[in-house]
Amino acid sequence: MTPYILGVDFGTESVRVGVFAPDGTPVAFAAEPYRTYHPRPGWAEQNPDEWWESFVKATRRVLSEGAIPPESIAALGADCTSCTVVVMDEGFRPLRPAIIWMDVRAAEQANRIAACGHPMLKYNGFGNVSAEWMPCKMLWLKENEPETYQRAVHVGEFIDWLTYCLTGEWTASINNVSIRWYYDRNEGGWSQSFYETIGLGDLVPRFPQRVLDMGQIAGRLRADVAAALGLPAGIPVAQGGADAFVAMFGLNVVSPGKMAFILGSSHLMLGQSDRPFHAKGLFGTYTDAVLPGQYTVEGGQVSTGSIVRWFRDQFCGAEAEIARQRGVSTYDVLNERAAQVPLGSEGLIVLDYFQGNRTPYVDSLARGVVLGLSLRHTNAHVFRAILEGIAYGSEHIFRTFRANGYTVSEIVAAGGPTKSRLWMQIHADVSGVPITLTRVADATCLGSAVLAAVAGGLYPDIPSAAGAMVHVRDRIEPDPERHEAYRFYADRYVETYPRLREVIHAVVQHETRSS
Repeated sequence: MTPYILGVDFGTESVRVGVFAPDGTPVAFAAEPYRTYHPRPGWAEQNPDEWWESFVKATRRVLSEGAIPPESIAALGADCTSCTVVVMDEGFRPLRPAIIWMDVRAAEQANRIAACGHPMLKYNGFGNVSAEWMPCKMLWLKENEPETYQRAVHVGEFIDWLTYCLTGEWTASINNVSIRWYYDRNEGGWSQSFYETIGLGDLVPRFPQRVLDMGQIAGRLRADVAAALGLPAGIPVAQGGADAFVAMFGLNVVSPGKMAFILGSSHLMLGQSDRPFHAKGLFGTYTDAVLPGQYTVEGGQVSTGSIVRWFRDQFCGAEAEIARQRGVSTYDVLNERAAQVPLGSEGLIVLDYFQGNRTPYVDSLARGVVLGLSLRHTNAHVFRAILEGIAYGSEHIFRTFRANGYTVSEIVAAGGPTKSRLWMQIHADVSGVPITLTRVADATCLGSAVLAAVAGGLYPDIPSAAGAMVHVRDRIEPDPERHEAYRFYADRYVETYPRLREVIHAVVQHETRSS
């Protein structure tokens, strides 16, 4: 019987379960949604019971619809959203809804942590701290829900809760603790002095003390859980991690020089380095966060695909009607028209900071800008300028990497925007770096399957598994002449925000006070 492996991706809106052959060929998928609750503006919570119910449904459905014999499943691997915090009592029962990654209620606490001056702030480039990260949320909980904080015997993230539910083992992923908990294996792990400095000195003992590398066997599937899921009891459960970082394995980004380019509503850049470095304008590098002996650097743009969708929905009714008549996507029509617009959109430059800037400024008060409008411009010009502006933003991050001695030689992209050949070519031309596209679009599910394949003994290590399970389908080469022509516009993009920052901040703060 052919062995299969299960890759499970717990995203923001749903859980997706994929069954894969050992060579990475997808066999079947099933997804089930769960809800996000917003008790107040800026808050976002989810119910762990709903995670579990959706997971059971999706797993049973994928086995049934794919006609997969349960006994053929050799191992299970999973990833979850990062910065999704779960606090539990002594019996590992959640004490309140999980505070998920997009929740920014801890902004004040983040500002205080950023001002503490501790050396562990190296992971933020000694700049602003994101309210998304674990210590900020726990400091908010201690100050605003002290009774719950005191009752919390076990504190972890989504992946830690899930691993316990599956195996009965209380483990932490080296990935999550390194990227969001200020854990550095090179410096002995948890920095007790950091947590004491920020007022959380009693928190570290509540964390899982068994910290595992991704792909290690975290435990075996419990018999009662196996019965609920319809899977064999005792199969290995791989230690997982944060969704975007696990996607690196589904893109075979496991060595220095390659950059995982994970595209959707936002853009995320993740790369490996053989040396540690820390600098303002980038996140990381994180020790052993993806593979032992390597360091992971991170950059990101908050709003990218979300801007493209916003423009389509607000300004492209005529194109939507044409698309309906032709039986194609509105994006197809917009891409066709934008392809007729000259490089540089005839002087239009768009700053993509519609929801703030993640890197290099880490500025939640940043906002978007459309520069250079004239009566000559059409909505096709603006659409292309948005695609180009987002590409300039990516190049700004790549320049920050290069300024710190980290050079990207190949970009491996995944996500919905890769469907636009025009946009991918613009990205390649602006950056001057080739873009590789892989066969399995669901890189995150495949990445979790890579972890399962290692834990299940199908491959000796993650690089071997990724090398065998990830297959290239296309490669987009940059055009040297267009790259040189784009340099002028990218330079203007980089100049724009520093010159407008004070004005933009004043307007945002005024509107905040007025509301």
